[in-house]
Amino acid sequence: MRSRTSPPRIRPLPEGPLLVEGPAEIVMPDGSVILCERPVMALCTCRRTLRAPFCDTSHRRRLRSGDKQAKTASRGASRVPRGPAEEAETS
Repeated sequence: MRSRTSPPRIRPLPEGPLLVEGPAEIVMPDGSVILCERPVMALCTCRRTLRAPFCDTSHRRRLRSGDKQAKTASRGASRVPRGPAEEAETS
């Protein structure tokens, strides 16, 4: 665990949040301050979170507009029908 006197360490993750090894103070756009004393926190960079500024993994559920390879893979043959209506369409 990092000491309170050492500065926070920040690691950006590719296609994901910023990991901050705390403790850290987060200054919000309205000027309010959030003190987070967690050992590690994930700060959202995709703006899809419902728990701003913290990441809630919303970025995993949606594809980015330029990610054609992921879109193609998500439409692959391993797709499972969700219900009777879709099952009839795929038969």
